[in-house]
Amino acid sequence: MTKSTQPIPRIALIAHDKKKDDMIKLAGEYRDFLQTCILSATGTTGGRLVNELGLTVERMHSGPVGGDLQIGAQLVNGQIDCVIFLRDPMTPQPHEPDINALVRACDVHNIACATNVSTAHLVLSQLRGAYHAAIGK
Repeated sequence: MTKSTQPIPRIALIAHDKKKDDMIKLAGEYRDFLQTCILSATGTTGGRLVNELGLTVERMHSGPVGGDLQIGAQLVNGQIDCVIFLRDPMTPQPHEPDINALVRACDVHNIACATNVSTAHLVLSQLRGAYHAAIGK
């Protein structure tokens, strides 16, 4: 069986403060797959993914100081295939316009955007399955 030239999945990982533990748990469940991906994350989330799970992550600024916008720029430039953005809908965020802009950019560019753990599981399991099928695993 010939291995495909399927590109490596490029995933952005973002979590609001009250959702960071959920992100670490989620990423831990998909750690083997995520190690095969190109990962971007906002500052604190990225730091925890590196320190607690040993993942290789391109860290952006923290969300409130522009990290969401940096990831949005990557997305618009075709450098992101999927966004996992665990949002805290119960706590007002000072950078809400940036959050809305990022989610809008996902919609405009037809990029999968999971905003809670349930949809994140669906998106990551689908990506993992497609990637493994493409590499013949």
